[in-house]
Amino acid sequence: MWRLRRAALACEVCQSLVKHSSGTKGSLPLPKLHLASRSISHSHCPTLKLQGPQLRTSFQQFSSLTNLPLRKLKLSPVKYVYQPHRNFWPARLAARLLRLRYLILGSAVGGGYTAKKTFDQWRDMIPDLSDYKWIIPDIVWEIDEYIDFEKIQKALPNSEDLAKLAPDLDKIVESLSLLKDFFTTGHKLVSEVIEASDLLLLLGSPGETAFRATDHGSESGDKHYRKVSDKEKIDQLQEELLHTQLKYQRILERLEKENKELRKLVLQKDDKGIHHRKLKKSLIDMYSEVLDVLSDYDASYNTQDHLPRVVVVGDQSAGKTSVLEMIAQARIFPRGSGEMMTRSPVKVTLSEGPHHVALFKDSSREFDLTKEEDLAALRHEIELRMRKNVKEGCTVSPETISLNVKGPGLQRMVLVDLPGVINTVTSGMAPDTKETIFSISKAYMQNPNAIILCIQDGSVDAERSIVTDLVSQMDPHGRRTIFVLTKVDLAEKNVASPSRIQQIIEGKLFPMKALGYFAVVTGKGNSSESIEAIRDYEEEFFQNSKLLKTSMLKAHQVTTRNLSLAVSDCFWKMVRESVEQQADSFKATRFNLETEWKNNYPRLRELDRNELFEKAKNEILDEVISLSQVTPKHWEEILQQSLWERVSTHVIENIYLPAAQTMNSGTFNTTVDIKLKQWTDKQLPNKAVEVAWETLQEEFSRFMTEPKGKEHDDIFDKLKEAVKEESIKRHKWNDFAEDSLRVIQHNALEDRSISDKQQWDAAIYFMEEALQARLKDTENAIENMIGPDWKKRWMYWKNRTQEQCVHNETKNELEKMLKCNEEHPAYLASDEITTVRKNLESRGVDVDPGLIKDTWHQVYRRHFLKTALHHCNLCRRGFYYYQRHFIDSELECNDVVLFWRIQRMLAITANTLRQQLTNTEVRRLEKNVKEVLEDFAEDAEKKVKLLTGKRVQLAEDLKKVREIQEKLDAFIEALHQEK
Repeated sequence: MWRLRRAALACEVCQSLVKHSSGTKGSLPLPKLHLASRSISHSHCPTLKLQGPQLRTSFQQFSSLTNLPLRKLKLSPVKYVYQPHRNFWPARLAARLLRLRYLILGSAVGGGYTAKKTFDQWRDMIPDLSDYKWIIPDIVWEIDEYIDFEKIQKALPNSEDLAKLAPDLDKIVESLSLLKDFFTTGHKLVSEVIEASDLLLLLGSPGETAFRATDHGSESGDKHYRKVSDKEKIDQLQEELLHTQLKYQRILERLEKENKELRKLVLQKDDKGIHHRKLKKSLIDMYSEVLDVLSDYDASYNTQDHLPRVVVVGDQSAGKTSVLEMIAQARIFPRGSGEMMTRSPVKVTLSEGPHHVALFKDSSREFDLTKEEDLAALRHEIELRMRKNVKEGCTVSPETISLNVKGPGLQRMVLVDLPGVINTVTSGMAPDTKETIFSISKAYMQNPNAIILCIQDGSVDAERSIVTDLVSQMDPHGRRTIFVLTKVDLAEKNVASPSRIQQIIEGKLFPMKALGYFAVVTGKGNSSESIEAIRDYEEEFFQNSKLLKTSMLKAHQVTTRNLSLAVSDCFWKMVRESVEQQADSFKATRFNLETEWKNNYPRLRELDRNELFEKAKNEILDEVISLSQVTPKHWEEILQQSLWERVSTHVIENIYLPAAQTMNSGTFNTTVDIKLKQWTDKQLPNKAVEVAWETLQEEFSRFMTEPKGKEHDDIFDKLKEAVKEESIKRHKWNDFAEDSLRVIQHNALEDRSISDKQQWDAAIYFMEEALQARLKDTENAIENMIGPDWKKRWMYWKNRTQEQCVHNETKNELEKMLKCNEEHPAYLASDEITTVRKNLESRGVDVDPGLIKDTWHQVYRRHFLKTALHHCNLCRRGFYYYQRHFIDSELECNDVVLFWRIQRMLAITANTLRQQLTNTEVRRLEKNVKEVLEDFAEDAEKKVKLLTGKRVQLAEDLKKVREIQEKLDAFIEALHQEK
């Protein structure tokens, strides 16, 4: 029975070895041939310890340290029986022959197996050249049309024929069984020798030590010695395994470096135009453009953004930025010790390129990431954009900054770096900072296809983490979460129990589950460290780390390179699974929007906000140009009228009335000249410029707001009003205008010579109009003061108030005094005020002196204006006396000359202002309008505020949905072509 058992055992072992050594049919595609294994996480890693069978998962290990997986070994129990030392040469001869059997069989089978493994390793070292098929001439890809490979394949022997060349193991076992039967007297010893040889060969060590154990010592002592020996051998083999893995790690690094240089050379050649074939936009760039468009899309109509991206979350100062920089292979983010640096989400699109550069979505400037000055400029630009996004009174902003990073060897993916989650709001932060960060993080993580890269600081207590609870809420089953433990070097140094790190990596200390667990080292804490130095330090740490040697960490769970490979693979897997479903959703949304537009606006074009703004811009510029078509006569008329309305009160109250109180013409002219000179030096030029600027504003507003008939679109009204106000605010009149006006006005007022009767009549007409307008205003003021007259009281049933009655009695008393002295001066004397007061008190009216003065001012003004109008009528025929300088005449018309001087000054000033308007100010206003329109065109918030309404929003959504759908279709087509 023992012979049959040994033969069957040998047969099974040999058959399994032959089966493993036989060649595999078919071949894997080139993109999957990589030394690194392709899974994210396994529950167990194969070691030399005795474990159960390996559990298969749907993930692939990314490790360059596990190239040669160890087979699971099952050790057969060996029983030792004490045998006295005998000089039995047939048994010794049998032992030597049996060892010779193992040597021959092991050499044959092991040699074939080793050759097969060497070939597989050599094949795996070949770089992935599937992306460069176009470099090879087409004749190579068409060679199968000229050579019949199927015939050649049929002519070659198959694996079964090759297996026949191997030794017949059954016959060998049968011969050995006959040989063992020959030595019947020593069959027990032979059996023990065979079992001991099997054990020692399986352990891969010389069998002399174990063989001696059968000759000396007791049975218990032999078992103890075997256990110690096994432990030492296992430790030794584990150490050898680690060294072997490190050796292949270095080989892999060298091959990846060579592959990176070769790809860089190929891309540089393409960049220089050596290959004239036009290269298409990279797949990741196309996907990034889709995400950029989606970030600006208002998700109405039940269509949300469910496209994958890698969302990087973590507590503040947990090392999120450092992990991203290691993946991007450049120090691209602002840094600060303990200070919140990430104040808004940063979307980083990683893609492969010939040069290591970075550029923003809305800028054409490239930052060379190999130069320290460009890196500093990039970090400064990111910080400026973050501060610009943060509104006043806030600490963080949901506005996203889009950054593209290209370089040789970068893994293609899209990552979003979010502000670090905080537990306490410190001084200097907005009160709602914590809630805002949570809302931003949730908005990105609630996407069912977003990959959550959860960063945890390994150097602090796990219980202090906040982000793990948030992640477990968003992804309770851990189907799209990758956990990363940073600062493992500090954790190994400071943590008292190393098993605690293993519990963190395996997720046993957190309520969250994860798709994979990784441990990384992101430097020694020095911000000036280079990426190469950090990578070298990380590899050196893990080579010497007890965590890896004691199998607390698996080889595929360490280094940022393995993390990058895992995240990239998971990202693209998620993209392929979800992108077509998203494209179908947007197709349905587009159909709904187009149907809604046809039903509500069948006769209007689908103009989005930018197109509407361009249309409004052209209309506004046309209206500004219309200002230059206003006739000079119109400008001068409105300028002269506006200027007189502004200065008429000053002319009559401060110049004409005081001068008219004089006793003779000489004093009148002197008073007028002095007051005109003071007025011209101080107030008149400034008033003229103000009038001109207001007139320009009124004309500009009239053109902007004037309805254009059926073509008028009220959707532009708010925009035009805002452009008008901003342009007027920015416009400033020429500083030299007042100085030139002062000289011109002074010269005009100095002239007193009226050349003809026509000018004299025009002056009289101007004077009458001015005095009548002033008299009308005075009558209205008196009527408001004394209340309605008897006609209005009887006809409209209106009554006077007590104050109005007092004013009426005072007015009547003052009119009696004026009838007595029609040439009374403009001011009342103190005794006259007392007399009027006593007369009113005698009639039971109690008044104060202030009320008497106010009433006198209006009563005397009306009396003076009526007298001046009567005098003006007398001067109609006074031009003859004027030419004679009023010699031998009782008529003096110096007031007519004053109004002629004022009228001439107004005409000359209006002409000068009209020239300034048409020659300078209209052009400057047009320039300001263009600048305002350019600023509004760049301000998206301003356009959204000024161009609003259901029609605008519907057209905007329709345009964006079409753009998203087109980009998604192009991306899906490119994705299928890459497959």
